[in-house]
This record gives sequence, structure tokens and C-alpha cells, in this order.
Amino acid sequence: MSVNTAFLSMRNKLIFSIILYSLLVSCKDATTSKTVLQEAEVSVAENGALVPESWIKSRVEKAENRLNQSEAGKIVWNAMLAHGGLYNWYSNGALAFRFNYQPLEGTQRDSYQVINTWSNKARHTSISDSTAHFGWTGKQAWVNAKDSTVFAYDTKFWALTPYYFLAQPFVLDGEGVNLEVLPSKSFNGKNQDVVKVTFDPETGDAPDDYYILYFDADSHKLKVIRYIVSYPEYFKDGGHMPEKFMELLGEQNVEGILMPESYKTYWLTNDEMPGEHITNIEVSDVSFKKELSKDYFEMPKNAKRIE
Repeated sequence: MSVNTAFLSMRNKLIFSIILYSLLVSCKDATTSKTVLQEAEVSVAENGALVPESWIKSRVEKAENRLNQSEAGKIVWNAMLAHGGLYNWYSNGALAFRFNYQPLEGTQRDSYQVINTWSNKARHTSISDSTAHFGWTGKQAWVNAKDSTVFAYDTKFWALTPYYFLAQPFVLDGEGVNLEVLPSKSFNGKNQDVVKVTFDPETGDAPDDYYILYFDADSHKLKVIRYIVSYPEYFKDGGHMPEKFMELLGEQNVEGILMPESYKTYWLTNDEMPGEHITNIEVSDVSFKKELSKDYFEMPKNAKRIE
């Protein structure tokens, strides 16, 4: 064999060895990635509070890209950043808080609730009776209380209602949410960027609901929530309740997420200002839960289904 032939033979063997090694490394990396994903999925199955970091990164990236395609979306995205960031919101785990709703006329609603921020599942515990609970599994509303008067209100409607106030603007990251810039407003002597939020049909139990949100033009923080209630069980022939004006008061920092300490709600006047004061709301005992049992949000065996 000539020197050149021997050299070419050795070179071909070397190239083949490099290719084979690369393939083996690639297969090993793929197996490792698959194992990591499987472990993450097992972790999710065993924990009712957390989801894999890769899922959160993907969702946040999609939300950022989608929101920054419109002027209204940019306002909402900046508000998310100002309130602690969407990534931080989903990374913290399930949100727990006491929401004490005190209408000046009507039924008080006071419960400690835990909400899965990723899948919008809920579990409430009565403040007056710690054995009484109600919740939402993501598909089914339920209540479990020995005394039927403990929850003297529509628990299906209320399962996620407090959360949709406290979790603004983070709940605006999903599909089916439509955003529109409205003319700016002045509130408490400061300029406000105003965004109207509507929903696609079949989005939730009350797709005809809308929010009009005031964001401080300088800080980008949420200051006012104007809203209607169009829940079909309340308005079987369509229509909705008159618009309300909810002012956010105070600020609490919970693991980097900024939320109000309380709200005051008014009927909206014809000139779009707060009118008659109708409700006080206190938000306390706020925390994030990083560990929950996998069946935490499931309906208990003795619970009653709410249709």
C-alpha cells in the first residue's frame, strides 16, 4: 500500500470515528433531554402548584411577542413588568390569599382561597367555618359544607371572580383576550393609559364581560378597574349589570409581585367617574404556595357538584 493510500485510509477511519462519536453524543443528549422532560412531567403530576420552567419560558415568550404587536398590548406588557413580570408570576407557584368582600348592602363574601395561576383551578375555605370549602377543578364547580348557609352566594361564579381582580394584569396573557386602546384619562391628578379588555365567544362563563383598565402613564401600574358583570345565570335574557368603578388602594410586595391591599368600588357616573360608594374589599394573608398535593384542586368525595 502506498503512503498516500495509507494516509487516506487512516483519514477515512478518523472521520468515521468522529461521526460515530457525534451520533453517540447526540443520542445521549436526546436521551438526557427526554429524561429531564419526563422528570418534569412527573414533578407536575405530583405537585398541584408548580409547572416546569421550560413551559413557563415558552408561555412568557409567546405572550411577550403577541402583546408587543399592538399599542394596547404594549401597555399591558409594560404593566406586567411593573407588577413583577409574567415569568415571576408563573414561577412562584399557586397564589393564596384572603379576599374579604364587604358590600355596603348585600351579602359579605369572606374566604381564604388558593388558585393555580397556570390552570385557573381554585379552592376556597370559609373564614367562619374552616371545614367548609368550595372550588373549581377546571371543569367542575363543587361545594362541601355541612351548613348550607355558610356560602350564601353563587359559589360557581365566585370561585375565580376575586382572582380575576387580584391577578390583573397577568390574566391578560392568554388566547381569546382582545385589547383596545381608549383615550387617556386623568385620575387623582395623574395621566392614565386606558385599555379595554373584551373576550372571544366561548371564553369562560361570561364572555360578554369587559374590563376598562387605567394604568399610570409613568409607573405603568394598574390603578383602576372598570367592569361589568354579564354572568348568564344572573342575566338569562342577556344584558349586564351597570358598570362599576373599582379603585386599587395600597400596595403589597409578595415575592416580587405587586398587588393591592384593598379596593373601593363605586357605581360609574355618566361622566365616567366614581359615583356612589358600594363596596369595600380587603386583601390579606397573601402568599405563593410552591408545594401542594396533586389532588389539591380536585373535588372531595363528599362534595356536591354545582351545575
